[in-house]
Amino acid sequence: MSQPTESREEAIKRLTESASALEARTAREVSQDAAGQAAASQAWRIIADLLGGVFVGLALGFVVDKLLGTNPWGLIGGVLLGFAISIWMAWRTAQRITAQAKASGVEPKSVPFDDEEED
Repeated sequence: MSQPTESREEAIKRLTESASALEARTAREVSQDAAGQAAASQAWRIIADLLGGVFVGLALGFVVDKLLGTNPWGLIGGVLLGFAISIWMAWRTAQRITAQAKASGVEPKSVPFDDEEED
């Protein structure tokens, strides 16, 4: 016994419904993955700010030591100055990220306090 063939319009309607259901299932997964990637990107940006400031200060201190012959004070001062600037840059980046999150209406999830001590 052969199955009744469905009309072209019914087949298109059925395929459209299947495609819509598939899109609804995958859209949520993609948005969660994109949020995770954005958070990781922001974290790497802050780490780069911290390391970059120290390395730039180290390089400038080395150059000052070679030009002025102030071993090791130029290097020490450069590292300290680079560290201070990198902390300031990381703080500024964190403030900008926080302001963007507040403007978009995203409420950060709090991490529950774990009062159990690990042995």
